[in-house]
Amino acid sequence: MIYREFQDLRLSALGMGAMRLPVFSSDEADVDVKAAEEMIDYAMAKGVNYYDTAWPYHGGKSETVLGNVLKKYPREQFYLADKFPGYDLANIDKVESIFEEQLKKCQVSYFDFYLFHNVCEMNIDSYLDPKYRIFDYLVKQKKAGRIRHLGFSAHGNYDVMKRFLEAYGHEMEFCQIQLNYLDWKFQEADKKMELLREYHLPVWVMEPLRGGRLASLDQPYEEQLKALRPKESIPAWAFRFLQSLPEVTVVLSGMSNMEQLRANIETFGEEKPLEEKEKEALLAIAGEMVEKIALPCTACRYCVSHCSKELDIPFLLSLYNEHCFTEGGFIAPMALSSLPADKQPDACVGCRNCEAVCPQQLKISEAMADFAQKLKG
Repeated sequence: MIYREFQDLRLSALGMGAMRLPVFSSDEADVDVKAAEEMIDYAMAKGVNYYDTAWPYHGGKSETVLGNVLKKYPREQFYLADKFPGYDLANIDKVESIFEEQLKKCQVSYFDFYLFHNVCEMNIDSYLDPKYRIFDYLVKQKKAGRIRHLGFSAHGNYDVMKRFLEAYGHEMEFCQIQLNYLDWKFQEADKKMELLREYHLPVWVMEPLRGGRLASLDQPYEEQLKALRPKESIPAWAFRFLQSLPEVTVVLSGMSNMEQLRANIETFGEEKPLEEKEKEALLAIAGEMVEKIALPCTACRYCVSHCSKELDIPFLLSLYNEHCFTEGGFIAPMALSSLPADKQPDACVGCRNCEAVCPQQLKISEAMADFAQKLKG
């Protein structure tokens, strides 16, 4: 197992995410506890020492399952991460009661790592609002030793992350972002990495395989990669890309069965960062994958000044591209929830004033109509 240095700790480069534990049925709360225990035992035996859970995972069962399994190991043998669930605004004024309940569910007296969960457009104002005491309370727990290291995860855009860091960056020790070779440009992960470098924050990675989308590729792409590294599996390419980024400390993978766990542990048994030509080939493939679905908006914003409804068209198109590529998902609806009704995609009246000035000649009105329909569906 590869290990990374973080302050005075030695963390396994592969962390086990407890968001996709094995289940018996389509009900995510129906966790196969025995299978999950076997996987965690195997991971511990192979040197994985970082385990990540959260309040909503598996319908609230993830913390409990992880706590029940890990309690048989000496506390100093593993590092446990949990998060304050501000992704749901109904929780925003309950930081103290939720934190105490999380400690009980996980059966620990402290968390090694604790995060503001999913800083995004929807909750940034609430996270920054001092009346909810979230920041003050978590810093207090850190000083009391009940949180060893404080950080945040983010699905929000660059500007949202910047706002959060400007307010709380002085107390943050790490940041967890969605990072993979497809999102390097598609979700502007490259720019987010630059921002985190400015704050000297090490990076934790979530969605290294993009929810499984990068576990297999179209045959021409797979053949191209096999020609470069004949013995490398397709999922391993995603992990090797991350091994090429020196800021990355822990890569979290939500593994659902022993086969996935064994394969990932084997990949993290050795360091094989990509050479520059390999990285270029991988990013070129990512670009082609996105181009098949995405509208090539360059965010020149000519359209905005001509929109009769004053919509933030580049922002809406970026969310439309994400929603189309992912074939649904939570990121676009989550970001849109921060906008008033008259700034949503269905507020477009199809006047086409924007299209008359678009340098890319994009059919913006059709995209807005399609976006509105997809959101309803």
